Order: sequence, then structure tokens, then C-alpha cells
Amino acid sequence: MYSDFAYVYDRLTQDVDYSKMADYIELLFSEYAIDKPKLLLDLACGTGSLTLELARRGYDMIGIDSSADMLNCALEKSADLEVSPLWVCQDMRSFELYGTVDAIVCTLDSINYLTDFDDLLSVFRLVKNYLNPRGLFIFDINTPYKFENILRDNFFCEVREDIAYIWQNSYDPAAKICTFDLTFFVRETDDLYRRLDEVQQQKAWSYEEIKAALADVGLRLVNMHDQYTLEPPDEKSERCFFIATA
Repeated sequence: MYSDFAYVYDRLTQDVDYSKMADYIELLFSEYAIDKPKLLLDLACGTGSLTLELARRGYDMIGIDSSADMLNCALEKSADLEVSPLWVCQDMRSFELYGTVDAIVCTLDSINYLTDFDDLLSVFRLVKNYLNPRGLFIFDINTPYKFENILRDNFFCEVREDIAYIWQNSYDPAAKICTFDLTFFVRETDDLYRRLDEVQQQKAWSYEEIKAALADVGLRLVNMHDQYTLEPPDEKSERCFFIATA
């Protein structure tokens, strides 16, 4: 997964405001952290944009991702910066650290890529193991509403100057699995585009399933919020943030 996709990921996520995301994480720290976190783990960090944004704000950062290509992109972006997160290539379902951290963040619906409940438990169990006492675990999910009303069996396409994509979804309501068939055309020269094909799957986890998994491993759910707010999610929320503690 991501062997070619990693190198176009940043171009496809130019609309993601990582500064706003970091602002929101710091707001959650101020609301819920007993002490301001210093050492943070960014789980499933991708190409490291959020990791680097938080590092610039003075946090000691560790970025973990299962894709070596994603981490190579992260390393390239951090090469000329004064901040230097620790980049670790590990699967989030079996990651290992040398010690504990003050907070763990996992954003951009990375949890939805876990399509098996046992895998969800594995990740949450490791989070519990590597969090300092009263440390915060902040993560988000695409909500069931988003899968059933926005992503379900939908088609998206976009043409930009240097890249174009076709995105076709199919949703299995019984399994609550959404399959994304992605085709990209990336400009390499004035006359040449390279085609990349990618298939991904996400699970529409219910709030009840997330709560059950947290409870099963001994993490305490502190609160749930609609995206970038301190309000609770409603029936039409597309992204929900969870705050849990060890």
C-alpha cells in the first residue's frame, strides 16, 4: 500500500490545513491534559505534515507509519528544518517504543483503515501500554453518517495542472466496509502522464464499537467532539474526534 501513492499524497491533500489541525489538538490539550504534553507520538503519520507542524511548536515528536515511502517523504520534508522528529517504520497494530509518551494522536481517519475489531483492540492496547499515566489519546474517525450518505457508492474526480484523479467508491452495508478504487494521472513531462492505481478500504466504525474497544483495553473515554469544535457530534457529523486517557 502507498508504494507509488506516497509520492503524490501531499499534492492530493493540499487542502488539509495542518496548522488548523495542530491548533485544535493544542486546544484539546488545554481542555483535557493535566499537564502540557511534551513528548508526542503521531500514529500513522503519513508524510509527516502534522508531525512537523507540532514539532515546530516545540513538541518532541515521534512519527510512526507502516509505509517506508511515506516516511521517506517525511524525511525529505524535515531534512532542511531545525526540528527533527524520530521517524519509525512500523505497523500501528504492532508498534513498539523504547518508553512511554505524554500523548498520542492519530488523525485523518487512520483508525477507519482498521477493518477488523481485533486489530482495533490491538492498536488501542498498545496505545494504553505506551501512554504515561493520565496521558491523552486523541484520534478521529470518518463517521457512519459520512460513509452512508457521502462516500457510499459515490464518484469523485478532479483535474489539476499536474495531477488528475478518478475516485470510485463501493459500500457494503452489511460489513460496513467502503472500498475506494483510485486512479491517478501524474504529470511527469509536458507530454507524459504516469498512471497510478490504488485500492483502499475503510470500516464505518460506530461510536458504540469505538467505546467498547476503548473500555476493553482499559482506556477511559473523556469526550467526543464534532470536527474542530468542542461541541458533541450530531447525527450529521462527518468526522468525530475522540479524547481518551490511560
